[in-house]
Formats: sequence, structure tokens, C-alpha cells
Amino acid sequence: MAKNDFALAFNEVIEEKQLSKDIVVTAIESAMVSAYRRAVGASTAQHVEAKLDAETGMVTVYAEKEVVEDSVVDERTEVILEEARKVKEDVQPGDMLVVESTPKDFGRVAAQTARQVIQQRIREAERSNQMEYFQRQEGEIVSGLVQAVNAQGITIGLDMKAEGLMPNNQRIPGERLKLHDRVRAVVMEVKDGTRGPQIILSRAHRNFLRRLMENEVPEIYHGIVEIRAISREPGARAKVAVSATQPGIDPVGACVGMKGVRIQAIVKELHDEKIDVIQWDADPVVYISKAISPARVSGVYLADGDDARTATVVVGEDQLSLAIGRDGQNARLAAKLTGWRIDIKSLSEASGDSLTKLKSDSELQAMLPQAVEMIPQVEEILAKKAEERAIMPEEYTLLGQFVDRVERRLVQVKEDAVREADEQTAAIKADIPAAAYEMPVTESGIKEHIINILTEAGYENVGQVMFDLKANPNKILGLAGIGAKAIQNIEETLAGLSFPEPVKVEEPVAEVVEETTVKVEEVPLPEKQVERKKEAKKVAEEEEEDTEHAKDGVSLDELFQMKPEMFQSAGETDEEADKKKGKKGKKKGVALEFDENLGEVVSRKKHKRGDDDGGEDW
Repeated sequence: MAKNDFALAFNEVIEEKQLSKDIVVTAIESAMVSAYRRAVGASTAQHVEAKLDAETGMVTVYAEKEVVEDSVVDERTEVILEEARKVKEDVQPGDMLVVESTPKDFGRVAAQTARQVIQQRIREAERSNQMEYFQRQEGEIVSGLVQAVNAQGITIGLDMKAEGLMPNNQRIPGERLKLHDRVRAVVMEVKDGTRGPQIILSRAHRNFLRRLMENEVPEIYHGIVEIRAISREPGARAKVAVSATQPGIDPVGACVGMKGVRIQAIVKELHDEKIDVIQWDADPVVYISKAISPARVSGVYLADGDDARTATVVVGEDQLSLAIGRDGQNARLAAKLTGWRIDIKSLSEASGDSLTKLKSDSELQAMLPQAVEMIPQVEEILAKKAEERAIMPEEYTLLGQFVDRVERRLVQVKEDAVREADEQTAAIKADIPAAAYEMPVTESGIKEHIINILTEAGYENVGQVMFDLKANPNKILGLAGIGAKAIQNIEETLAGLSFPEPVKVEEPVAEVVEETTVKVEEVPLPEKQVERKKEAKKVAEEEEEDTEHAKDGVSLDELFQMKPEMFQSAGETDEEADKKKGKKGKKKGVALEFDENLGEVVSRKKHKRGDDDGGEDW
């Protein structure tokens, strides 16, 4: 192959396979190494490398061999010293050296031997690129052509010559796809298989509907409208709850579009699947009322229990079938959308239940005297309903008012009971020392066999045992092996325990200093301090006069005429004189001044040739 022919073919492979040049070169070089080992029978322990010239297509093979001085026994592993020194001058017999070992007839043999290896490496590189590309596309919509339809599912040809599989359970029921149809689907999962990446596609997943709405509704794509929840039964019906992130935006209108253009495009893609778009609300009552749409709701009453959250939805007689839907579909989708267990009742059925609850509960009757007065009227209306006689709209309104009063009061009673239980629990926890929750049960002093029972029951510290003894003693008494004596031992042992009180943190020093300062300012100054204040002012004035004279200049005759006593401060006490005698070698004067901030007389040093302000403080 000529130089230009090889370069063209080489570049064509790179462009066709969408691979990098380094990957192809590495694959060819690795194939040539394998071909050399097969051609000459070289050991896998011997170091062999190949170099490809991408312009000419020439391959050069290098192998590590032992340098021998006289004669070569095995050309595959030995090289004579004379030839070795052409590569490296200072090489010695016995050294290992990498030398060129390309066989004479290597061209044709190598091409035949390396063909499969090169193709395998290129396929591996293609699969790796496909894997990386579709892993990034996971959760996104891709488009492809139907290539095959079989019992396992539908095979769809995708970009980069990849194939995706849509299992039958991920197809839209009732949708028939033919060969060469263009299909859109969402990438659910990408797995690494033996024949390349296994790409699982879906048109039945709710994320497919989410991505379609993002594509069709720009407000959702840009985050102005947010999809809060989606519940979907593919091919039949779907409910989507949306909310606006900015004021003044109608989220439902944005999704539906002008004359329903946007939502109709999605319905057509989903094989005429009906889509209810509702506005999300933080209030569960309002949210559930809208989720039951298109049925009109008379009332929603919530019961938030430990196991499940249940919402009783009351609708009119003419709205019952619409609220439940075909085979319960509407109620099922509303429950998935809201996360509440929904129990739908007609107004007459809810009235009968409320009437039974009110009659059986004397306390409830005392709370609702107006509802008690309505009982005869309600019974009469329900009797007419049982006899299938006509009921007037005013009578339906009365039933709705009766149900609303009873059910709301029951909900309030339950909330009050839960709140009271929480307050009792908080009061019990407040009586238990915090250190009790840090003390293990094994260190409490309780009998060993009782500790073993408590530990098996999940009690780890003393605080848990003390809490259950006060809040629910039957819980401990119900454990296997725990009787009245064991309870008595637990109570007596825990009563004898003492827990260290928490260490109180002292107040910061800064606050104490502030209080002391205030007290000093309020106490009147003693007479001695007042006198010292006057003396200090006098000394300061005299020193200022001396400084001014020194600045103006003094003659030598005046200096000699001055007496030694004139150099001593007039207001100096004996204690201050003693202090000055003790400080030898210091030529700085000391002045007494009254500090208004501290409320006492302090001493300040003054430089002889300082500034006019009298120098620095001590």
C-alpha cells in the first residue's frame, strides 16, 4: 500500500468509527505485538513493543534480548555484541537490550494475523464510546427507528449505530408500532453487556411524560413552572400537579397552551392518553379536592394516623361515579398523586356514618348541640333516600352541613388528643435527667437476668427504661420474663441512682468588669484622692512651664543660679520619691493625673524632650 493510500484509509477508519487517532494507533500496535508473538513463538514474559508510522503504514517491532559475545543460539532472545553496540555503545555481554526485531516476511503474515485483533479493538472502542454517550443520556428522550418486533419487545436503532430494547411492559398498551416507524422513548437504564451496551427504553414510564412536557412547555424547561408530581396509567389516563415559581403565572394555562395546542401534542404522542393538569397546593385539603377533578368535591376530612394518612372525600350523588372513575382509576391516580389514602363517599353514605358516630358518642353530642337538633331532619332525608323518593337540593345542602359539622369536630378531637399526648410525652422527658440517656443499662445495677431481657427488647440506656416506666409501664411488664418483682427491682434500682448535675457555665469576665466600673463611678471619691488630683494638676502645670522655658532657651548663667530643689516636683510624696530612687538609670519624669474613666489617680511618664502632650502613659 502506498503512502497516501494508507493515510487515506487510516483517516477513513477514524472518521467512520468516530474514534480518536490514539485509540486506533494503540489498537494496531497491540495487534502487531500479538502477531509477532504468534509468528516467531515468543514468550509472553519477553518485552515486545511495536511502533506504527501513521503516514506510511510501516510497522517496526522491538524486542528485549540478551547481549552475547560470541554466537547467537536463539535469535528470538539473544543478540550479538557487535549488533547491540550499534544501538548502545557501552553495552556489555549479559545485559538486556531492546533492539529492532521485525521479521523479514512480517508484512503479509502480520496483516492476516492482526486483522481480527484490530477489528476486535475497534469494536471495543466503539462500545466504550456508545456506553459513555448513552449513560449521559439516561433519563432523557431519544429518537430511533423500529428495527424488529418480537416476543421480547421492540428493537430500536439509535444514534452511533447502537440498538435499544423496549420491553413489552414498557410499551403503551394498545399502541401498534411497525417496522421503520420513528419512535421517541426515554432511556431508563444502560447496562454493559457482552455485545455492547444494553439500552432499556420506555414509553410507559412517568418520566417520559415529564420530559415531553419539558419539551413542549418552555415555562417548565426554564423553571418558571415546576412539575410537583405525576401519576400515570399508560394509554388510559395521567394526572400532573404543577405549580408556579413566580407570582402572576398560571401554571395550568401554561401547560395546556392556547386552545390546548401544547397538551394536545403530548396526548397525540402518548396514543390519545387523557391528561389532567391540576394546580399543586400546600394545603392537603385543597390539593386532594383538585386531584379528584373532574368531579366536584363537597368536603375533605383528613385523618393522619401512624400507619397511613387517610382522606375521606365526600361528593354529591351525581359526582360519585365520576370521582371514582372507571374501575376506580380516578381515585387510584389521585391517591398516587397526593400520597394520601383516599376514601370516597357519597353525601348520603357520609351522612349515615356521621349520624351513627354522633348517636354513639355522648361527649360528641355535648360538643355539637346544633347537630343534635338536626338529627330528626337527617333521618327523614335518609329514609326518603332509602325509599328512592326524590330529594330536594335544600335537603342535600342540609346533609352537607350536618356531615361537615360532625366530621370537622371529630378531626379536631383527634388533633387535640394527639397534641395532649405529645405534651405528656414532653413533660415525662423533661423529668428524666439527660445523663440517664448516656448511662448504659448494663451499668444501672439492675439484676443481670433482667438486664438481658431489657437488652434483647432493644433498651440500650437507663433513660429509655425510665421513660417507658412512666409513659407505658405495660410495655415493660409485657416482656417475657418480666413480672411484678422484676418491675419492683427496676423501680427501686433506678430510684437509688444519682445523676451528676450539668455544670453551669460561669458568666464572662467582661460583664463583671463592667459592673465593677459602674460601682466605682457611683461611689464618691475620698478626700485624699481629691487632694492628689489637685497636686497632680499643679505638677503638670509647672512641668509645662519648664518645657516652654526649655523650648525658648535658657542661658548658662541662669542654669548655674538654679537650686537643686527646683528640679524636684513640688507636689511629690515620700512614696513617689522612694520609687524614683529605686529606678536607677531612668531619666524620665513621673506625673500624677486623675483618670476619669478609672476613677482614680494614675501615674504617667513624661519625656524631657517629648511632645507638648506630655509623653506616653505607663
